[in-house]
Amino acid sequence: MSDLRSPEKCSGCRVGVYVCHCGGNISDVVDVEAVARQAGALGDVVVSRTEPFMCSEPGQALIAEDIKAQGLDRVVVASCSPALHETTFRRALVRGGLNPFLYEHANIREQVSWATPHGPGATAKAATLVSAAVAKARLLDPLSPVRIAARKRVLVIGAGVAGLRAALDLAALGLEVVVVEQADAPGGYLRQLDRLYPDGRLAAEVLSALLAPVEASLRITLLTRTTVVSSRGSVGAFDVMVQGADLEQPPQELAVGAVVMATGFRPYVPVKGEHGYQRIKAVMTLPEFIATLARTPDGPLQVEGRPVRSVGFLHCVGSRQVEGVHKPAPGRPLQTHCSRVCCTSILHTELDVLRRWPEMRVHSLYQDIRTYGRGHEEIYAEASRAGVVFHRWRETPPEVTRAPADSDSAVRVRLVDQLTADQELELDLDLLVLGTGMMAGETAKLLDVFKLAVSEDGFLQEVHPKLRPVEPAVAGIFLAGASQSPKDVGEACASASAAAVKAAALLGRGEVELAPFVARVEPARCAGTGTCVTACGYEGALRLVPGPEGTRAEVNPALCVGCGACVAVCPSRAIDVAGWTLDQFDAMVDAIVAPVEAS
Repeated sequence: MSDLRSPEKCSGCRVGVYVCHCGGNISDVVDVEAVARQAGALGDVVVSRTEPFMCSEPGQALIAEDIKAQGLDRVVVASCSPALHETTFRRALVRGGLNPFLYEHANIREQVSWATPHGPGATAKAATLVSAAVAKARLLDPLSPVRIAARKRVLVIGAGVAGLRAALDLAALGLEVVVVEQADAPGGYLRQLDRLYPDGRLAAEVLSALLAPVEASLRITLLTRTTVVSSRGSVGAFDVMVQGADLEQPPQELAVGAVVMATGFRPYVPVKGEHGYQRIKAVMTLPEFIATLARTPDGPLQVEGRPVRSVGFLHCVGSRQVEGVHKPAPGRPLQTHCSRVCCTSILHTELDVLRRWPEMRVHSLYQDIRTYGRGHEEIYAEASRAGVVFHRWRETPPEVTRAPADSDSAVRVRLVDQLTADQELELDLDLLVLGTGMMAGETAKLLDVFKLAVSEDGFLQEVHPKLRPVEPAVAGIFLAGASQSPKDVGEACASASAAAVKAAALLGRGEVELAPFVARVEPARCAGTGTCVTACGYEGALRLVPGPEGTRAEVNPALCVGCGACVAVCPSRAIDVAGWTLDQFDAMVDAIVAPVEAS
């Protein structure tokens, strides 16, 4: 940032304030012109404008032009949440030649227009938040990003379709890759599939197309029957211990710069008796049925020696479970999420059955059909044209029992069918296939090792589904495939490629650039009490270091997340968070409690 104008402290600041209409999201509730007028009357504010969309190219250009023309040395934008466009506006400052951290954001959409009734109160609240932002902006420092040396090597955990795809992409981008897989062989769940929708390609062909170049690559090391034991370090410099199947051999340390979590999923396994599973031989899961089809390349379809003339497919088994209707399996929570891929997978399998045995009677029992992907709706339409009979149930799942002794079928299904004006139907079938969902993978140990969070459904949690879709809260870790949520093969590969690109962008320059909003210690004030170290929830971020002036606290900026827990407990105000200092907070509070004149 040395080439950018970076005033050391604001003495006679020149602050620019920009108030966004947000296309009516703000201006329909807040009088943005009045807010801009009141901001213009604040000390040190030399420019105060409104704009329909500050995040647009004209809005960003306006900031950059005013920095150059008006000599601005601080910028405040009042708009939507900083989670959406704070980075956008910091880049606008760079375009104008100003340090990007001399910027302050006032959220007057989520905190005002979306949360406050229309009227003078909303406008006054917005003006107060802008005043507080200006007060803080006067005290902003021209910070510089934290830069850390980075290893150009990535650990991929899991060698399923997502792990293999990520490894190939990382290697193609010039990084060394180590893939660890706890199973005996790579491939994950893909090894158990036959043909994949939407094009019917053999899963074995897809696996071979991924595995062959992985095994041939000089940049990729594949370790099977290997698990992660522990990890220390931080983004750019993780030291991960892995253990092979031979426990007599010592663990191996892998020095990597980033980690891709491609830990996959677990297929839902019904408990004994659920929809007749394991109590009625003619009831099986979809994966079991797919394996049966793979073992039946030609000839009639038989199960347990009985010919199959009719088959029913029951959707949403182990997905969208409802408390009070479904009982969780021992040691498992209710699976309340939609597994997304099941509907299309069932329809694809139904079509496969009808292509091979056109005389087969096929019934599809569902509560909702969700063929969301590209080309998936055509599979639904084709299944209907091919003769699949659809039955829709709501709230109460179908009842599954053995067929009566005088029936030549094996299983009876009763349901109230919405598609036949809520008639109660009885279907006698030779086979019932349960469309089982996807559960989060076994990641408990990894969650502890890497300090990762999970969603309500147990899948690995990203920071934001749109803005940071493959990044958890821990820097240097990336998410790929169904470790994050239910995905089909195509989606798993897409997210794996996204994770690979993110990791490569992070490590490609040989150093990692982190936001500067981390704790910093003023040694002259530090008494070495250690209260900050005790309060810190991030191992290694703070430590006590002896020195000639006595013991002092020291911050590791690579591990500090800027949470401020240390600031709150320091008895001598010797520690602050850069960009959010106590003096800045004091100035904001003073501005908030100060009277604001109506405009």
